[in-house]
Amino acid sequence: MNLTPHSALLLIDLQNDFCPLGALPVEEGNLVIPIANALIPHFDTIVATQDWHPANHGSFAANHPWRKPGQVIDLHGLPQVLWPIHCVQDSFGAEFVQELDQEKITKVFTKGTDPTIDSYSGFFDNGHRKATGMGDWLKEQGIDTVYVMGLATDYCVKFTALDALELGFTTYLIEDASRGVNLSTGDVDNAVAEMSEKGVKVIHSTQILKA
Repeated sequence: MNLTPHSALLLIDLQNDFCPLGALPVEEGNLVIPIANALIPHFDTIVATQDWHPANHGSFAANHPWRKPGQVIDLHGLPQVLWPIHCVQDSFGAEFVQELDQEKITKVFTKGTDPTIDSYSGFFDNGHRKATGMGDWLKEQGIDTVYVMGLATDYCVKFTALDALELGFTTYLIEDASRGVNLSTGDVDNAVAEMSEKGVKVIHSTQILKA
């Protein structure tokens, strides 16, 4: 696979809280870090997204009396899955995993900073009411192709990839470099199928590493 200078690697939410000892652990989430580190040298542009929630965020079950993680509520007009408290601004859980090679990260975009709406995608909040600036920034760098990997396949990775398509980027999912939550059995498989059906190209990391 021939990468061009117009390609960017998008590292989605490689944060402590999404790894096995974190507040919202993704099973085997830590296993994507070595793959990320192996991929990074192959790209000139590496962008990382970071969940960056205020403590009063509306997606936290603890902020709703008698609610539990996994339940779905209406949050300002949008269906919202409730989560454990995670990735609170300036907390250890919100930091990137220490083992991640962060020196080569070109730019970091935070998301989920508005307590009234969640943001799975690295490009927009869930209602597409505000942009993070990542789309415009990538285009300003001359990027036309993005390779998406990280946590979690069935939420932040999926919505980032689908928004990238909508914005006109040629979009790849590095499937083995991503892991999912799987709140319901089959969520990850369904997410990958949805991305593929809509035009995301699903690849394995070895297609880049062995190029």
